Amino acid sequence: MTALPLRLAVLISGRGTNLQTILDAITYSQLAARVMLVISNRPEAAGLAVARATGAPVAVVDHREYPGRESFEHGLSAHIDAAAVDLIVLAGFMRVLTADFVQRYQGRLLNIHPSLLPAFGGLDTHARALAASAREHGASVHFVTAAVDGGPVIAQTRVPVLAEDVPDSLARRVLEAEHRLYPLVLGWFCEGRVALERDTVYLDGLPLAAPVQFAYEAQRE
Repeated sequence: MTALPLRLAVLISGRGTNLQTILDAITYSQLAARVMLVISNRPEAAGLAVARATGAPVAVVDHREYPGRESFEHGLSAHIDAAAVDLIVLAGFMRVLTADFVQRYQGRLLNIHPSLLPAFGGLDTHARALAASAREHGASVHFVTAAVDGGPVIAQTRVPVLAEDVPDSLARRVLEAEHRLYPLVLGWFCEGRVALERDTVYLDGLPLAAPVQFAYEAQRE
């Protein structure tokens, strides 16, 4: 079992709302972890201010300054390895990672995706769910593999699609679900309850036949 608190690197590209949720969970002793480093591939990412406000160390590895994905990932790895982290948390990180990078950190890379994987991998998930007349949408936490949004799923939150939904309204509820789901699954990892062996997720020492499912409940005003 990994010694507590778990040392995290959080990779972001945008607003940092999932980062804020993780930091809040740590602050309120709901997550036995420490954010050792926040890395953004975009120097203008609002999430960097979120990290700085809590005193978390930050780094910018601007992908536009590198000739290719491999050299960009070399820059990422240099920061990650220097921070000696236990787990790399992708929180709205909008770069596709190479197989070599994923293999280097296999079993220590988690991502949250705004859909019920394997449905609607990739971008524009909310609009695509509505276009497909999906009755449910949601969020998935999964181990990262070389297949984009194709790694073994640990847990999901199912969000009903309402008749009046448009992409923005559905996105708001899914993001709310993400903010509950991600710290919960990270907590399992911190407690040594969840692990990846080959292509199989183990929870409490047993192979997970299907992702753990949670039902969405709207937050009370």
